[in-house]
Amino acid sequence: MVGGEGPADPRWMITGTWIEYAKKFNALCINLEHRFYGESHPTEDLSTKNLQYLSSSQALADIANFITAMNDKLKLNREVKWVAFGGSYPGSLAAWLRMKYPHLVYAAVSSSGPLLAKVNFMEYFTVVVDALREKTGGEECVTQLRLAHSQIEALMKTKPHVVEKEFRVCKPFSKATSNDIKNFFSSLADDFADLVQYNEDNRISMDTRYRNLTINSVCKLLTEPGESPAHQRLAAFNSMMLEKSNQSCMDYSYGGMIEELRNASWGSEGGRQWMYQTCTEFGFYQTSSGEVEVFGDHFKLDFFVQQCQDVFGKKFNEDFIERAADWSNSYYGGLDISVDRVVFVHGSVDPWHALGITTTMDSNAPAIYIRGTAHCANMYPASENDPPQLTEARLEIQQYLSTWLEHP
Repeated sequence: MVGGEGPADPRWMITGTWIEYAKKFNALCINLEHRFYGESHPTEDLSTKNLQYLSSSQALADIANFITAMNDKLKLNREVKWVAFGGSYPGSLAAWLRMKYPHLVYAAVSSSGPLLAKVNFMEYFTVVVDALREKTGGEECVTQLRLAHSQIEALMKTKPHVVEKEFRVCKPFSKATSNDIKNFFSSLADDFADLVQYNEDNRISMDTRYRNLTINSVCKLLTEPGESPAHQRLAAFNSMMLEKSNQSCMDYSYGGMIEELRNASWGSEGGRQWMYQTCTEFGFYQTSSGEVEVFGDHFKLDFFVQQCQDVFGKKFNEDFIERAADWSNSYYGGLDISVDRVVFVHGSVDPWHALGITTTMDSNAPAIYIRGTAHCANMYPASENDPPQLTEARLEIQQYLSTWLEHP
């Protein structure tokens, strides 16, 4: 199990689909944390100078080194085959690991992996909006969400106190900078990003109290008959999200966010480290440019580029980030990756599928596109609520592994 942009979670050692596969194939399971995340501290602190050692290619080299060391330590013979599993960014790493170190890694299951580095990832919110249509079977939810945002924009010009009260903001808009306002709208959109990306999944870290927060339940809140205007309904959803993240008020302070990300001492969150990787390798900025109609056009690419510069220094400008993403795509191949014995798995509701391989181009590197499921759904423990297409996808992955592992 390839680690990613957060601490390694020991629960993965006892649960999840890969554990079921391991029982089936009599496999040994190892979960390896990514350098610079969790407890894996290779440097004294997270200064920008030290972060030069944080990259996907270094993470892959760490895994290669680890595999070689374990082969020696455990005296594993040549018949033992290593299979890499990963979801999201580690989903990309799993595929790249098979490509870069084919002599060490025999096969890989790449779940929800964004293989294409893209700086202006405007497709993200386009998929978010499409997912609302797909799961509710209509346009009404999107219409209400669009209406709510236009009402908020109008109220902020005429009656800002109404929005301040309803959305429980930490400071009045009269004290807000233009970046604060961009952050406010970005936060509202992020609530929907979170809702859609993890819709109905069976995450091992999921707080059971919020299992009923799904696209359908939130769209019901936005569309059910009643007198309350659309912005008040969106505010009710915002309150649920504040409660979920244990926040008493909505902190949209840009300066506060930058200050937090500038903190170079070791912490457990990984926000600074992941931001560094986006500024130096991938971009992945979820801008408002694709769905201006629904979320407004308040968080364009320059908003994210400025964050890179404010946190890490002036040289991290748009040109720098674009060249970094181009380099990543030429190094790994983007969506033209040349690899075999990798299965690419994506869900139609997951916005990250827009940067991944969703159709099979090569029978030795098949793609499974699961209608109606969200981010990394196939990795989580099976549940009786799983749709049949998710159950089938898990079996299909098992079948690929079985066929590949039978090869000498």
